[in-house]
Amino acid sequence: MNIKPFKGIRPPQAIAEQLQSRPYDVLNSDEARAEAAGNDMSLYHIIKPEIDFPAGTDEHDPRVYDRAAENFRKFRERGWLVQDDKEQYYVYAQTMNGKTQYGLVLCASVDDYLQGRIKKHELTRADKEEDRMKHVRVNNANIEPVFFTYPDNAEIDALVARYTAKTPEYDFTAAYDGFRHRFWLIDDDADIAAITRTFAAIPAMYIADGHHRSAAAALVGAEKARQNPAHKGDEEYYYFMAVCFPASQLTIIDYNRVVRDLNGLSDDEFLQRLETDFTVEDKGGEIYKPARLHEFSLYLGGKWYALTAKPGTYNDSDPIGALDVTISSDLILRDILGINDLRKDNRIDFVGGIRGLGELKRRVDSGEMRVALALYPVSMKQLIDIADTGNIMPPKTTWFEPKLRSGLVIHSLE
Repeated sequence: MNIKPFKGIRPPQAIAEQLQSRPYDVLNSDEARAEAAGNDMSLYHIIKPEIDFPAGTDEHDPRVYDRAAENFRKFRERGWLVQDDKEQYYVYAQTMNGKTQYGLVLCASVDDYLQGRIKKHELTRADKEEDRMKHVRVNNANIEPVFFTYPDNAEIDALVARYTAKTPEYDFTAAYDGFRHRFWLIDDDADIAAITRTFAAIPAMYIADGHHRSAAAALVGAEKARQNPAHKGDEEYYYFMAVCFPASQLTIIDYNRVVRDLNGLSDDEFLQRLETDFTVEDKGGEIYKPARLHEFSLYLGGKWYALTAKPGTYNDSDPIGALDVTISSDLILRDILGINDLRKDNRIDFVGGIRGLGELKRRVDSGEMRVALALYPVSMKQLIDIADTGNIMPPKTTWFEPKLRSGLVIHSLE
């Protein structure tokens, strides 16, 4: 992999916690407006600048993108964001439920993305790509990092461990979720060279989260390359910012489904239809969580059920066919409930496992939804196998937690 250090644009230590934010795509405009209330330093003024306009303003209004650039400029003028003097790497550690993952913050190559060495497992939508491309263009920067993983490497682990034994530059526990975030600078020339050299021997990196941001950053880089007759490939704009974690450290949690109706079936008729492809067990009123691959948890009519896919209903030798999201999408959502397009059908919604299965129960008990389906999480091995074989996961398959915080470092394309 072709990676490079960069001169990060960062908040001074004293205001880092005040400035940082959740990623732009995990909350809506009203939630961002509420979180940023009374805080002029909040990064939401740059990544969700519609909050500076009256409620209801279209986040894709040209004035909103212009405001992002204006606010980014103001943050630098006021000293809320300051560029480092030296190109360097950074370490970003996140601790959730007692488990810590250590990410290396670096610049990845646009060419590696375009040539498929940075591997995807999800499809992207052109409208979402264009939204982020506009944001990169007006700011001439990657304001938020993307989230990559790479095969474990002992040399990188040892180097990172030396730095994380020191006092961090930033260290705070986010009020929103209670997760701890720490940040260090790798500024020694020998260590910087060692990281660049070691990654050169790594054959691939994988997008864990941030497919649209990755695509947008790469497309803007390619756009700038076409506009530059003297383009050589080592320009700053031909790289984009990523936080890269060893695969063994990451946690993929479940990504669950709730459906508004049973496609005209009664509860009993629906359960009978399920018995064609699943062994159905009544688990009563206590929340039941799937315990293994090919087992599902269903909540219907105040009861939880365990569904175990019968042999022959899936293909473990097929990276896509072996996924529980494929089994449930085909045999339950499509064949029984008539939901053919998970991206567009408004009868279905998706709930990240971070909210717990109690959220599924709540949405069904409220009458908003009729049935909930909980899935066993995808493994990192499954994700990597799918990316390596050039396959694409079905929609809403993976949910990574904790999410990266934005605003700890920014990459300028200049």
